[in-house]
Amino acid sequence: MRIFFKNFFRQETIIRAVKVALVVGPILIIINHYDTFLRYELSLILCFKILLTFLVPFCVSAYSSARAYSADEERQYKQ
Repeated sequence: MRIFFKNFFRQETIIRAVKVALVVGPILIIINHYDTFLRYELSLILCFKILLTFLVPFCVSAYSSARAYSADEERQYKQ
């Protein structure tokens, strides 16, 4: 578990996850909230949902990268 968290917070992992979130986040926002934007209904709840919309792809990307790094380290350790 320590190895996973070390890999989760690696600079490469964070940078990759931010890039993914910046690409996927706006696409998801358009898909999920376009009608709200067309009506100009901005609220605090919507802002929170938008934040979560960016957070989800960030976490998925960081998690998958950390798992891949951890698996690679385990494979190298076994050799």
